[in-house]
Amino acid sequence: MSILEKIIPHKTESAEIVANNQDYTLFSWSKQKGTNPIAVKYGEGVYLYDYDGKKYIDFSSGLMNVNIGHGDQRVTDAVVKQMQEVAYVTPSCVTKARGELGKKLAEICPGDLNKAFFTVCGASSIENAIKLARLSTGRHKILARYQSYHGSSNGAMTASGDPRKLAVDAQQAPNFVHFDLPYLYRWEYGEENLLKESVAGLERIIAYESPNNIAAILLEGESGSSGCLQYPAGYLKAVRELCDKHGILLIMDEVMSGFGRTGKWFGFQNHDIIPDMIAMAKGLTCGYLPFGCLMVSDKIADKFDDTVLALGLTYSAHPVCCAAALEVLKIYEADKLIENAAAMGKYIEAKVEIMKTKHPSIGDFRNTGLLGCIELVKDRKTKEPMAPFNAKPDEMTVMNKVAAKIRELGMYTFVRWNYIFIAPPLCVTKAQIDEGLAIISKAISIADEYLPVI
Repeated sequence: MSILEKIIPHKTESAEIVANNQDYTLFSWSKQKGTNPIAVKYGEGVYLYDYDGKKYIDFSSGLMNVNIGHGDQRVTDAVVKQMQEVAYVTPSCVTKARGELGKKLAEICPGDLNKAFFTVCGASSIENAIKLARLSTGRHKILARYQSYHGSSNGAMTASGDPRKLAVDAQQAPNFVHFDLPYLYRWEYGEENLLKESVAGLERIIAYESPNNIAAILLEGESGSSGCLQYPAGYLKAVRELCDKHGILLIMDEVMSGFGRTGKWFGFQNHDIIPDMIAMAKGLTCGYLPFGCLMVSDKIADKFDDTVLALGLTYSAHPVCCAAALEVLKIYEADKLIENAAAMGKYIEAKVEIMKTKHPSIGDFRNTGLLGCIELVKDRKTKEPMAPFNAKPDEMTVMNKVAAKIRELGMYTFVRWNYIFIAPPLCVTKAQIDEGLAIISKAISIADEYLPVI
């Protein structure tokens, strides 16, 4: 051993990888000092493995995007095959993969949603949906919900009702209007009145802003990172009727809730409606490559038959991404993943009901298919959250301990404020669900200790 090696202890491979990332890269939505990332070596199915050999069950499918699970070599093979033929062509050229993917998406999407504009991510799908809504209607305002998230680019973030945008309030884009939509767990006046008030509230906003100024209403197919806040039964149908009445377009953001995540191809299909546009990404390629798509109705697309469509991206319809997406769509069908998501979602719901009897800190569990979250509270009667909306660091003490225990026990999942998300890959089995919920149960026991003794 050299003198230098005696003075400076040898770093493990994992420590060196973490150090390089911390020293030379920036982390999203984080203070840059104090990050403690997992150095992932490889993934397989619902599991991730680090460089020290530790296994983590992935209970949030990465960021609710790795729907088919990790390490599926069928996608790798499809990508390699396409790259061996051609890796890139300009969007003015076409490839076999582009046409076949567009055709397949038209088959999957309901109604006359037959035209695909390919993007590079969820935010760029939303940005182009906003542009197209304004171009096709000649109107300028976009209505969107508080407690929603549509992406981190300027327009998409402004459309969001998420507090992450507050740091850049001064940079917000103009002509976005937000409306509040309460959710049942924290609504005191009954489910029937919740629907009435929610629809009436939206009608008031439309009247205040003038229907003739409103290009589109933008909503998530099912709520995701805001806490899986479910729509009152019948709400999306009422929104569709209001849009039809006033000539307003309905854009559904299916970036997180699309591609089987909710037990249907798209979240809005749980509400028996058909939108005018669908923004997609995440589950389209399941994170194997960055890719997105905006599906557009024939009615909108026809307006540009003899008018220039003023949208464009260098990497639109990237052939390798198209090939990956095509293979992913085949996997959904061949492995019956959407059916499995619906069945496993019901299994999780039954198991969490049992967990509620054990853990008094579980206030609510909201779930659709495999898109759900547990909400922890300090008191079931008052429903005071274990950490408030947009919690400050000193308000996250308990939840940070819960999150740390989840990781220590071998799980990767999304913990935000007082929410623990349960959104495993669609290939998950009952045994793997039992494994994951056992870890979450042990972690929630920490929160239970902070409840007052009755």
